[in-house]
Amino acid sequence: MKRPLANPPFDPQIAPLLPALDGYVPVGMTPDRLEHFRALKMPTIEEIIGDLPVQCVDHTIAGYEGAEIVVSVISRKDHQKPGPGIYNIHGGGMVMCNRFAAVHPLVDWAMKHDAVGVTVEYRLAPEHPAPIPVEDCYAGLAWMAEHAEELRFDPECLVIFGGSGGGGLAAGTTLLSRDRQGPKLAGQLLQCPMIDDRNETVSSHQYQGTGIWDRTSNLTGWTAVLGDKRGTENVSPYSAPARATDLRGLPPTFIDVGAAEVFRDEDVAYASAIWAAGGDCELHVWGGAFHGFYDIAPTSEIAKACLAAREAWLARLLARWRAKQTHATEDPR
Repeated sequence: MKRPLANPPFDPQIAPLLPALDGYVPVGMTPDRLEHFRALKMPTIEEIIGDLPVQCVDHTIAGYEGAEIVVSVISRKDHQKPGPGIYNIHGGGMVMCNRFAAVHPLVDWAMKHDAVGVTVEYRLAPEHPAPIPVEDCYAGLAWMAEHAEELRFDPECLVIFGGSGGGGLAAGTTLLSRDRQGPKLAGQLLQCPMIDDRNETVSSHQYQGTGIWDRTSNLTGWTAVLGDKRGTENVSPYSAPARATDLRGLPPTFIDVGAAEVFRDEDVAYASAIWAAGGDCELHVWGGAFHGFYDIAPTSEIAKACLAAREAWLARLLARWRAKQTHATEDPR
């Protein structure tokens, strides 16, 4: 008889927050509860920007198969000199939220790095199943790269960023861009990415009815995206990047994940596969952290450490880009 799986404990500083979140976070989400979570109020972009000198400009572009989707460009009001570009894909399990969900890092990076951010309103499952979400995301990335001069960012410093379902879509978009010889990415920044539809890992079984996003929610999300294909051999690695068998040629990658969440093992495996392919990947597994802890409890010690690691990685990536710029300027040839 198999022994039941024991759950690694939640960090004692953030665990007391969970009871108050009941009904506001999609743990145990079944299809009939999806509309409830879609209807929950989220901060507007105006509330996120506040009184900072940052602007947000919407553009309607062609998504997958020509359907209209919206992207928003976030930049400093005084932005002039081409700097880094950061393409954001929002989370929500590919079934909920909008392009402004957890978009505050783009505002922060506009202020700190004079970065130009673009966030995409990809269409959600189940109304728009695979491959629509990832193809919409690729269309938005291609639009951003094509308009680099107009948006005033350097196409040689284009970073893709996403968390949770958006992290999985970011990983899939990166694979699409590699395989289609699309926009060249300087880096991919994946926070607790949702990348494996099979739900066969130890961590995918450990977290049921607890945390922020559990096994039931994960099965609901993946079924919405993939339908009857979920868990079969007929799943594209662009929609579920853990299915990819060739991870060569990816840009420098940052992955982080909580040790006490469903996505732990698939994310660790993805980092290991990148290393096995000779790639550059930095991995952080935060002990005691539940899914999305850095947004839910940003002032906790573990979240501050997580965000500091993320910011340090991005700062190093941008420093390498600036060093190349300086070298190119100084090279008399």
